[in-house]
Amino acid sequence: MPWSNLSEESAIINSTLPQTLILAGLDPAGGAGIQADIQAVTALGGHPLPVVTCLTVQNTHNVYNATPVDPDFIRQQLECLAKDTPFHAVKTGALGNAQVVEVVAGFLGNYPDIPLIVDPVIKAAGGGDLADEALLKRMAELLFPRADVITPNGIELTMLGNSDQPDEAAENLHRSGCPSVLATGGHGSGDFIRNRLYRQGQETAEWQIPRRGGEYHGSGCTLAAAIAAGRAAGLNLEQAIEQAQQFVSAAIAAALQVGSGQPVPNRAANNK
Repeated sequence: MPWSNLSEESAIINSTLPQTLILAGLDPAGGAGIQADIQAVTALGGHPLPVVTCLTVQNTHNVYNATPVDPDFIRQQLECLAKDTPFHAVKTGALGNAQVVEVVAGFLGNYPDIPLIVDPVIKAAGGGDLADEALLKRMAELLFPRADVITPNGIELTMLGNSDQPDEAAENLHRSGCPSVLATGGHGSGDFIRNRLYRQGQETAEWQIPRRGGEYHGSGCTLAAAIAAGRAAGLNLEQAIEQAQQFVSAAIAAALQVGSGQPVPNRAANNK
């Protein structure tokens, strides 16, 4: 049906949103991975540009298998997008293997000023592996130094920083070239979730939000994607983290029981 108002059509066509490039794995349960990222970016007023990096066998209980997408195919997708589409922030999640990391890092080398949020996905909340030693090594070498911030949970921080003391682990990551670490507290205990931002040469910042129940499937993905959406919209890092935490808290408060395992944050609840 033709438009009856040409000026109205032009206004619609010319509208834009902040755009976030997302590289993450596919979760068939729809709770974590690239679906969580798409929902978070959209709910926060952005437009997601999703590139699937690995396929998984998982449900709301755990990850049971994963296979990476062909790295050259990912490279083709990125190059095709870049010829046509601007993006204002980048978020990475599960990347599949070391070769995918190399492709992503090589591509991002052309965009040194675009904020990069790295969620260093190592294990699912149920314990399933999503990264091997080769992937972790390349991620630490190629992506961590380039990142605006990385967002490890407590287990990931211990593994990546080679210490079970958060301050020491963060300092070790700084020494290896990672400028900013947001140590997330969702996997801890206590009445409040405490997230701490460690930055080289700056005071540590801390946020607290009420803890509601136990583990939630996709909460870490949601937080990192929400930070990326904020950065794409022009917020500084601390503002983006503040907004993201409030977003995740509201999504968890309205969590969905998708399966018989962990509840799923309801990212759509923020729009109601």
